[in-house]
Amino acid sequence: MSLLFLLVAWSVAVLSCALLCRAAVAAAHLTPPVPRAGAQALPAPAAAERRGSGLTLYEMAYLSGGPHRLADVVLVLMAQKRRLLLADTGWATVVDPVGTDAVERAALTAIGPDGQRRIPAVRDALVSDDAVRQVADRLETAGLALPAAVRPGISGAVRLVRGAALVVLLSAVATYWRAAPGADSGPVLAWFAVPLILTLGTWAAARFELHPYSDWATTAGERQLPDAAGSHGAPDSPAAPAGSLITLALRGPAALTDPTLRAALHSSGA
Repeated sequence: MSLLFLLVAWSVAVLSCALLCRAAVAAAHLTPPVPRAGAQALPAPAAAERRGSGLTLYEMAYLSGGPHRLADVVLVLMAQKRRLLLADTGWATVVDPVGTDAVERAALTAIGPDGQRRIPAVRDALVSDDAVRQVADRLETAGLALPAAVRPGISGAVRLVRGAALVVLLSAVATYWRAAPGADSGPVLAWFAVPLILTLGTWAAARFELHPYSDWATTAGERQLPDAAGSHGAPDSPAAPAGSLITLALRGPAALTDPTLRAALHSSGA
């Protein structure tokens, strides 16, 4: 039985570490090159205001959490501008059917002619809309977002390595527990130290070299993102403070200070 536990420990350790290495190599080789200094990395959308980092609010959201985060940002932005009403029950209702940019217009289209729809359905429709895809294409062309061929990769592989380390540890404990009374289990347990060191070492290396583990932003993209704690600037509108929207873009719905908006997004599966 101890050999079976050992085989399981070695298998999960080697496989998970190999998958993480492959994901890291794929990200390094498939990420588009970053434009030269001084070149315009991102064409400016007509209606999107750029921040000090050179990114629009939508671009920050996409690099931080992908198209679903972008969808949450545009819904909250329109709610703060009194164009939408987001109920804490998870419904989005149109108040002012006028969008100021392509993504806002896509959100209104996703809600539909009835003027009301569940937020998960609106989010899913927005994720596949051309307006959101154009934001992703701009970022991928500029070398700031990971291409579809790479994601999801590194963050998932890191979770596998962490899980493998736990499996190795549990296998070692199970081997010790099932050992016959008085039997010398030291040599067998020593063999578990190798896969444990392998997984923990790979995890440590990934945290040093690859952290933060993003399925959306490249290393260059991560460097463009501002610090959420110090994100303050001119408001998008009198009713939409830039700091709160940037924090939402970077950290997600849990960072919202408005309990109604936070409940609306969380109750809808955000």
